[in-house]
Amino acid sequence: MTFLPADFHFLRPEWFYALVPLVLVLWFIKRWRSKATGWQGIVAGHLYQHLITGKQSATRSPFVPFLALAWLLGVIALAGPAWERIPQPVYQVKAGHMIVMDMSLSMRATDVTPDRLSRAKYKAIDLVNLIDEGDMGLVAYAGDAFVISPLTQDASTLKALLPGLSPEIMPVAGSEPILGLRTAEELLNNAGFQRGVLYWITDGVEISQMKELSDFLSETPYTVNILGVGTEEGAPIKQLNGELLKRNTGSIVIPKLNSGALQQLSRQGGGHYTELTANDSDIRSLTKADRFDNRETREDDSDNQGDSWREAGPYLLLLLLPIAAFAFRRGVVFVVLVGVGIGTSAPEAFAQQQNPASTAAASQPSSTNTEPVLAWWQKPFLNADQQGLAAYEAEQFDSATQEFDDTAWQGAAQYRNGDYMAAAESYAQLDTAQGYYNQGNALAKAGELDAAIQAYQEALSRQPAFPEAQENKALIEQLKEQQEKQQQQKQSDQQQDQSEQDQQNADENQQQDGQSDSSEQQSDQQNNDSQQDGEQNSQQNGQQNDQQQPNDANQEQENEGEQNDQQNDEQQQQADGEQQQTEAQQASTERTERDKETQQRLDNLLRRVPDDPAFLLKRKMQLEAQKRQYRRPPDSNRSDW
Repeated sequence: MTFLPADFHFLRPEWFYALVPLVLVLWFIKRWRSKATGWQGIVAGHLYQHLITGKQSATRSPFVPFLALAWLLGVIALAGPAWERIPQPVYQVKAGHMIVMDMSLSMRATDVTPDRLSRAKYKAIDLVNLIDEGDMGLVAYAGDAFVISPLTQDASTLKALLPGLSPEIMPVAGSEPILGLRTAEELLNNAGFQRGVLYWITDGVEISQMKELSDFLSETPYTVNILGVGTEEGAPIKQLNGELLKRNTGSIVIPKLNSGALQQLSRQGGGHYTELTANDSDIRSLTKADRFDNRETREDDSDNQGDSWREAGPYLLLLLLPIAAFAFRRGVVFVVLVGVGIGTSAPEAFAQQQNPASTAAASQPSSTNTEPVLAWWQKPFLNADQQGLAAYEAEQFDSATQEFDDTAWQGAAQYRNGDYMAAAESYAQLDTAQGYYNQGNALAKAGELDAAIQAYQEALSRQPAFPEAQENKALIEQLKEQQEKQQQQKQSDQQQDQSEQDQQNADENQQQDGQSDSSEQQSDQQNNDSQQDGEQNSQQNGQQNDQQQPNDANQEQENEGEQNDQQNDEQQQQADGEQQQTEAQQASTERTERDKETQQRLDNLLRRVPDDPAFLLKRKMQLEAQKRQYRRPPDSNRSDW
C-alpha cells in the first residue's frame, strides 16, 4: 500500500545525482569533527564516546542538518515531482483535398450514358458533397493544366464551377495528366498541407506517359485516388457539331479505358482505384479509403502526443524559506519583503519599457484613474521613473507627470493628459530628432500649426530619413493651407454680405426719399388750397366747410388704399413662394421617377447579359495559356485527345 498517486514520477530524475556530493560533504564533516579534538589516539574508544563526543553533541550547531535538509529539498524540487497529467498533442495534421479533372476530348466518348464528361462532372459534384469538410480545390487539364478553384472551404464554389467545364473551353488540346497532378501538388504545398488527397478523375493515360507519372506518384507525399471513367471497349468521340473525331488518316478515334495502368498508378500513389458505377459506391469507396488513412493518422497522432505534467517542484521551494530565514537570522525581514515583492506583479525596469516617443505620438488623451497604483511597501523598491511608468500604464497621467524625472516620459504623460503646450515645452528640452518630432505633434494638437511645422523641420534637419516627420509636416502644411482658404472664403463672404447690405440700405433710403417728396408736394398743394380758401369772403365759409369734408374723406381713402396695396404685395410674395416650393417638389418627383426609370432600364440590360461561367473560365485560361507559351516549348508528340 502506497500513499503516492499512481502517476507520481520525476520529470528530471537525473538531478538525484546531486545527492552524491551531499553524502560526500556530510561524510567529510563528520570525519573532520571526529578528528578535531585530537583525543582519539589517547582516550579509549568506549570512553571517548561518553567523555568527548557526548559533550560536543550537546553544543553542536544545527547547521549541518539544515544544510542537508535544504540540499535534499532543492534536489527534489529540481527533479520535478509530478503526478497530474494534461494531454497535449504535439502537432495536428490537416489534410487538403484536390480534384483533378481530365478535360481531354476523349471525355466526349459515348461508351457510358450520356457521355464520359457528363458522368465525370456528376461524380465530382457527389465527391464534393461527400467530403463536405476541410479545404478543397479543383484543377482541370487537357494539353495544359489550369487552376479552376484554389483551396477553399466553400464547397458551393466548386459545385458552381464544375458544370461549366468542357474540353472545348480548354486553350490547349491534348491530354497531359502529369501537369494536372503537379499543379494540384503545388497548391497543397503552397497551402502548407503536410497531408493531402488527390482525387484524379480520368479516362486513361498513354503508355508513353507511364514512366513520368510513376516517378511523380512515387515521390509525392500526398495520396492519389483514381476514378476511371469509361469502358475497355471504348466508343467514338462525338463532338459538339455532331461529327465523330477522326485522325489525320481518316480513321475514327476510339479511346479505351486502360484500367490496368490506372490501378498500377494508384498503388504507386498509395491510394485506391475504382471504376465508374451507376450508384455512389465508387465515390464512397474513394472517400472510405481516405477516412481509413485519416484514422491511421489520428492513431499515429495519439501515439505521438506529448504529456504536459503539472510540476509540483516550485512548491517545495517554499519549504526552503524558513531554512533560509534561520540561516540569515539578521536578514529575516529583508528576505520576507523580497519574497513578497517577487510574488507580486511589479513593473519591469524602466529601461526595458517601450519608447516614450512612439507612445506619445500614437496616443490620445484619455480618462485617468484616481485609485493608487502602487502599494506603500512597493514604492521603496522603485525609482521615480518606475513609479511614474506604473501610473502611466494605469492611465493616471497627472500623477505620472509629477513622478517622472525623465523628460521624454514626462512629455509623454503630459501629452496623454491633454496638456499639449506643457508637453511641447518638455520635448523642447530634448535636442534630438525624436524630441522635435514629438514637439511638433504636441504643437499640432494645440493648434500651433506654424510652430509645429518648424519643429518637424528641425527634426528633419537632424534626421533627414524620418518618414513620419515628413508625413506629419506635409499633413500640417496641407491643413494650414486649407484653413487659410477657409479664412479667405469667410472674409469674402462677409464682404459680399456687407455689400449686399449696403445696397439694400441704399434702396431703402431712395424709396424713403421718394415718399418724402410726395408728402411735401401734397402738403404744398394743401397749403395753396388753404390760402385760396382764406381769400374768399365770409359768404363762402359754408361752401368751404362743405368742400373740406370731402378732402378729409379722400385722404382716408388714400391711406386705406396704401394699406391694401401693401397687403396685396405680401400675399403675392407668399403665393410666389408657395408656387416655387410646389415647382421644386414637382421637379424632385420628376427626377426621382426618371432615376427609377433609368435604374430599371439598367437592370433590364444587365439581365440580358448572359451568365455563362464557362465563358469566364475560358477567357481566364486563355490569358494564362498566352503567358505560358513563352515559358514552355511545344510538344510535337502530344495527341489532340
